[in-house]
Amino acid sequence: MQRRDFLRLSVGTAAAAAFATRATAQGAVKEIRIGYQKTGVLVITRQQATLEKHFTPQGIEVKWVEFSSGPPMMEAMNVGSIDYGAVGDSPPVFAQAAGAAIVYAAGQPITNGQGILVPKDSPIHAIADLRGKRVGFTKGSSAHNVVVQTLEKAGLTYADITPVYLTPPDAGPAFANGSIDAWAIWDPYFAIGETKQGGRILINAREVTKTNSFYIANRDFAKNHGPILQQIVDVTTATGQWAEQHRDEVARSLAAVTGVPLDIQTVAANRSNYVIGPVTDDIVATQQGVADRFYKLGLIPKPVVIRDIVWRSAAT
Repeated sequence: MQRRDFLRLSVGTAAAAAFATRATAQGAVKEIRIGYQKTGVLVITRQQATLEKHFTPQGIEVKWVEFSSGPPMMEAMNVGSIDYGAVGDSPPVFAQAAGAAIVYAAGQPITNGQGILVPKDSPIHAIADLRGKRVGFTKGSSAHNVVVQTLEKAGLTYADITPVYLTPPDAGPAFANGSIDAWAIWDPYFAIGETKQGGRILINAREVTKTNSFYIANRDFAKNHGPILQQIVDVTTATGQWAEQHRDEVARSLAAVTGVPLDIQTVAANRSNYVIGPVTDDIVATQQGVADRFYKLGLIPKPVVIRDIVWRSAAT
């Protein structure tokens, strides 16, 4: 994902102009645009309208935009089409390497809910068995990082597999019909692969490495509207705290918003972590390792320094 891939989005100028028109002459935000995927705290936040309840009294509207994965969300955020969103660890690394206008606003450790699936009757029973196999995943996604680190764990290299870059909606059918030998993915697709598509877990990501997801903000939005961003983070964090204690209700919320069946979202909800907090030194160090690994493999065009784009509110 090179800089030109972002610049090809000719809507960039128009999006920037639209961003400007959303504020009054005094700089008051009139609309906040949130990017979300089919799982996680932001889905619950949308279903419960907690951001709307918080911001409506301030005269601020909330708009929700769904994405199938993190990379296109980062493209949209770069051009100012969305202000805030949740992604895995890899999309912001690829985006930062391409010069995207993003910052890390908050972090969330991932303890479960992602890994690599193989068909139940597959001869693949160990990581080493992936040698020469077609492994499907979304390029630049958290699954990309899981694949890279899983191969390292077994002493394999990226060149030892045939990566097949597929979005989750395309990868599911490819896995089900045998077009790929393994699928690296996250919930709820991970749960769908297990329960509906005959998948067997080869490896859970937690067995390989520490992983994090992130709440990312558009850089200009963070710079110009820091207090508003802090409120978004605070509401998101409070929703996550509620979710930790109400997983049955979380599953129902996820199913209602995403259309993914309740039984699937129940599996995902029961093994997810919803605790959100600052981007700590430990999280920065883990994320820097992800970035350094991608650069070493030639998957990003230049080294990046994660700490350079970690947002700190005025209060901190």
